[in-house]
Amino acid sequence: MRSEIQTNEKITAFLALLIAPYALMAQMPGGAGKQAMANMGHIYGKLVDKDNKPVPYASVMVMQSRFDTATKKQKDVLVKGMVTEMNGDFNFEELPIMGIKVKVSASGYKAYEQAVTFINRQAGAPKPGSMPSFDKDLGNIKLEGSVSQLKGVEVTASKPIMTLDIDKKVFNVEKNIVSAGGTAVDVMKNVPSVNVDIDGNVSLRNSAPQLYVDGRPTTLTLDQIPADAIESVEVITNPSAKYDASGGGAGILNIVLKKNKKTGYNGNLRAGIDKRGAVNGGADVNLRQDKFNFSASFNANQNKSRTTGYTDRNNFSTEPAINLLQNNYNRQNGAFMFGRVGVDYFLSNRSTISLSGVKVHGEFKPDDENEITTDSLFGTGTLSSFSRRSTEGKREFNANGLVLGFKQLFPREGEELTADFNYFGGKNENRSFYNTDYFNGGAKSAYELQRILGDGKMSNITIQTDYVRPIAKTGKLETGLRRSYVQPKTITTTTFLTRMPMNTRSSPARAATIRTTTMYMRLT
Repeated sequence: MRSEIQTNEKITAFLALLIAPYALMAQMPGGAGKQAMANMGHIYGKLVDKDNKPVPYASVMVMQSRFDTATKKQKDVLVKGMVTEMNGDFNFEELPIMGIKVKVSASGYKAYEQAVTFINRQAGAPKPGSMPSFDKDLGNIKLEGSVSQLKGVEVTASKPIMTLDIDKKVFNVEKNIVSAGGTAVDVMKNVPSVNVDIDGNVSLRNSAPQLYVDGRPTTLTLDQIPADAIESVEVITNPSAKYDASGGGAGILNIVLKKNKKTGYNGNLRAGIDKRGAVNGGADVNLRQDKFNFSASFNANQNKSRTTGYTDRNNFSTEPAINLLQNNYNRQNGAFMFGRVGVDYFLSNRSTISLSGVKVHGEFKPDDENEITTDSLFGTGTLSSFSRRSTEGKREFNANGLVLGFKQLFPREGEELTADFNYFGGKNENRSFYNTDYFNGGAKSAYELQRILGDGKMSNITIQTDYVRPIAKTGKLETGLRRSYVQPKTITTTTFLTRMPMNTRSSPARAATIRTTTMYMRLT
């Protein structure tokens, strides 16, 4: 009985070895018999790093070597691919059982490649009564890290046009080519929420704002600051006591001047000319070595403006109703210069002492001519007049500024302590002469002369220290001390001279009447 069972087992094993190759064989690679193995393979495994932590989202591909009829060579062809799970696992089914390999690629790791064999020829034939296994566990595949040393990386970025802070809006105008060669008035025309009228008057929330330069009071006006010297404009609609103990009224326009702190030697030159031949130019230079930073800038702008306009108005409230037509022509020639020099000394990475000075000088000569015609609208009236006024003027200003400051930063972002001494003073002179001729029937009937002389001085001294500490993410605490001294002084003198020729048939002694009025005002 036992011999019969042993004989049956031998026959079964022989039939299994005989039938298995034909059951698995379909077509070989290439053209050799054109038989290939059935897609019965199943492989799985897990990707880990050197610390045995899973590697998710890695790319795993199963490749098979096949014969290319075009090149007559073997080449790898993609069979299947996937990305690993969060725990690093991967799983492939229905794979060819011959000539396959696994390729793994992941960011930050070296590439991995492994050939997969389902039938181990050295192990011999399978046990009697069993079929070959086509499941393959590749186990934990450990990937090696890939580190590349770069020679150098250069990161280039540009400042955003607008940034929002807790208490202000900052507009970057450093590279605004529209206002290049102009003044701060031209810059304000491109700043949102700031209004500039046809005469160059600036308003914020329908009121005139206070003007600051680098966070400190100034006696300069917007037309005395060149646009090429401005880096950014801070619009502070609700200023704190740091800027003005009274609260600020309409708000503050803080003009931040350019200041370079690049290491080494650097600078630039610029020049321009407008269509009327007015030239402008400037230069910036910066030296940064060790603990010292020296910066200087100079700008010069020439002005040759021409303005023409007219006003046509009907007035029905008078008797008779009249029409007024005014034509005006304005011409202005002049130039101004703006210079700034500054030195910074870095006590440490967080402590800085700064000293800077500003010098401004300008001179303008405006000329203006106005023609006014007044006539009745209807034939019932006889009112008619014509006058011509010519104006010659001269305006000159000088300003000087000196700032000594200390700044201490802290590890907490936004926390800082500052102490400043600021002096800004200037003087201005203006001369205006008005000559008005009145005509009646084409002949001059009278004339009027007017002269206005004005002189002014302004001194502003401020000593201030401030401490700022952020609170959470949306607030900050500001505290400090401030002492300011302001001394304005203005003198204006106005003189009128009126001459009206009388009727020529009158006595020669009464041929003319002269009236002279002098006004004197002094404000201290």
